[in-house]
Amino acid sequence: METSFVVVVLLFTGLVFTGGVNSDLVEDKKALLELATNLRHTRSLNWRENSRVCNHWTGVVCDEEELRVVELHLPGIGFHGELPANTIARLSALQILSLRSNAISGKFPSDFVNLKNLSFLYLQFNKFSGALPSDFSVWKNLTNVNLSNNEFNGSIPGSIANATRLTALNLANNMLTGEIPDFGIPTLQQLNLTNNNLTGVVPFSLRRFPNSAFSGNNVSYVNYAPSIPPVNAPTVSQPVHKSRHSRKLGLSVLLAIIVGACVAGFVVCAVIMIMCCKKGEREIVLSRKVQKGEGSPEKGIAGGHDANNRLTFFEGCNYAFDLEDLLRASAEVLGKGTFGVAYKAVLEDATAVVVKRLKEVGVGKREFEQQMEVVGGIHHENVVELRAYYYSKDEKLMVYDYYSQGSVSALLHGKKEEEKIPLDWDTRLRIAIGAARGIAHIHTENGGKLVHGNIKASNIFLNSQNYGCVSDLGLSTLMSPVAPAISRATGYRAPEVVDTRKAGQPSDVYGFGVVMLELLTGKSPVHTISGSEVVHLVRWVQSVVREEWTAEVFDVELMRYPNIEEEMVEMLQIAMACVVRMPEQRPKMADVVKMVEDVRRLDTGNRPSSEAKSSGARSESSTPPLPTTAAVESSSSPH
Repeated sequence: METSFVVVVLLFTGLVFTGGVNSDLVEDKKALLELATNLRHTRSLNWRENSRVCNHWTGVVCDEEELRVVELHLPGIGFHGELPANTIARLSALQILSLRSNAISGKFPSDFVNLKNLSFLYLQFNKFSGALPSDFSVWKNLTNVNLSNNEFNGSIPGSIANATRLTALNLANNMLTGEIPDFGIPTLQQLNLTNNNLTGVVPFSLRRFPNSAFSGNNVSYVNYAPSIPPVNAPTVSQPVHKSRHSRKLGLSVLLAIIVGACVAGFVVCAVIMIMCCKKGEREIVLSRKVQKGEGSPEKGIAGGHDANNRLTFFEGCNYAFDLEDLLRASAEVLGKGTFGVAYKAVLEDATAVVVKRLKEVGVGKREFEQQMEVVGGIHHENVVELRAYYYSKDEKLMVYDYYSQGSVSALLHGKKEEEKIPLDWDTRLRIAIGAARGIAHIHTENGGKLVHGNIKASNIFLNSQNYGCVSDLGLSTLMSPVAPAISRATGYRAPEVVDTRKAGQPSDVYGFGVVMLELLTGKSPVHTISGSEVVHLVRWVQSVVREEWTAEVFDVELMRYPNIEEEMVEMLQIAMACVVRMPEQRPKMADVVKMVEDVRRLDTGNRPSSEAKSSGARSESSTPPLPTTAAVESSSSPH
């Protein structure tokens, strides 16, 4: 009895303490829900009353024990209006607050004084107005403040000097007036006060910063450099007598110093150039106009309020970053394709996305945005969703999810032998099934008229279940008619595309047929044999089939797997039907899906037996016969 009583007491005590600890997180959750309810935003947030806050809500980061919210990152969410009082201010453990690139208006929230633990404050590119906070001493841990590109007015408070841990301060592009206070903070490393209405003289403690930190103001920048006479320097009244030997020695030393300095400078320049070249191979290099906007270089990204210079996110996307984050992200080149270069960008919070930088775009802004809306509205498990896009005169970017397993092309034909990953037959079937479903779904969009236009193995990725997912759809209609990089897709281009440079749904079927041949043969669509002879995969397969050497077609890697010969032959038949020369003779993509699915029912794990196949259990129309010799000869004409 006593033991039971002790257990009950301990359990009750534990519940009390747990409830007491978690109550802070409950209050943080309520504060965030009130913020989302009372502040209009154009992008959806996945904040729900019945869902977990930590590691789940967009932009919310908790401490390691998941007891308090310590970071709030909501850039580019589309907030409009004034911040509701007593919402964010209740997150008393908050250390990082980022609300940049929104349209938040009103005065600087007075209740932010309750955020005693605040270290990083990013409110740039909003519409805040009125005076800056008068007392910065309440934020003892403040290290980085960016209030640029707003409409703040009045003077810069001298209390900034009390933020003794401050390392970066950016108040550029506001309407601040008066003199610059002497808030000499030893830890301050970055300062930007450009494009305000400041007057007077730059304080002595801030003259260590360059002229550019104060440009666009009516201030004078005086950098005193008092001359200190050298030790033992002769006075005016003492004539100096130098021998010829001393003059020669001085000239020799001077010459040596000059030569040494030139050599050292050359070495430093060479090292810097090598480092820059190496860095350029792996990082995104976007034009200066994307990084600074199309307006004045001092104005930031188009002054901060031009919607044209912001990422446009699609509904349902829970990414919490903006263009500034994207440009600052570390990145590496994934590949150069027909329509542009793809990069893997890793953001500060370790989120990885794929950024496609388009080139040779031949349409205007309105048509581009209309096509992006069509593409961004497609949601299917076998189509890589477009998450966001960016449009300016000089740059067009598209943002997708990152697939860690890479493209089918990389898996089959890695540049280095060690990069190639053997794909078993089940995986190749899943790739074909998934890609077929994705393309078929694309063909149903936009009234059944949408065309992918660039089906190839490098645009097909593997999801977590190893099914193929199709990317890069709908770009062919945006590009200039004669794109220089079109030759990279030579092996996938249907004959009619070669003739007219215009893609249609039948040409998508052709491209998918080539991908199927890659999966079956392990060969690239255009490859070389005997060192120099160029071979087109479609023609080679057709010639092998015509000579009835069918077994020679298949990848030797697949020979290790038993009892798959019939399935491979059926897949080959489907692929051959997809790559016939005449577009009207190719099957519709919906029919291709049924054919590929019937090769083996992977979804149900219900694999037909050899007996069932030989007895005609499958519909005769589901798999077309091998093309006749005449059809092969017709389809193997040069293209």
